[in-house]
Amino acid sequence: MSEPTTWQKSSFSQEGGECVELASVGGAMALRESDDPGSVLISEHRRVNALLRCIKADLAFPRPR
Repeated sequence: MSEPTTWQKSSFSQEGGECVELASVGGAMALRESDDPGSVLISEHRRVNALLRCIKADLAFPRPR
């Protein structure tokens, strides 16, 4: 697998703040935390997109009933 060429931070991130970064790697997406760039999670584009849709819709973390 090739190294990501460009990491992208959220537009909501503050300068020097901790955030999750994304990069395209071949046919997959790479995710890493900015304060631990050595740990990288690789996943399919569709799965990352589904995760982001859930987060935006506030569905990522089920609430206790």
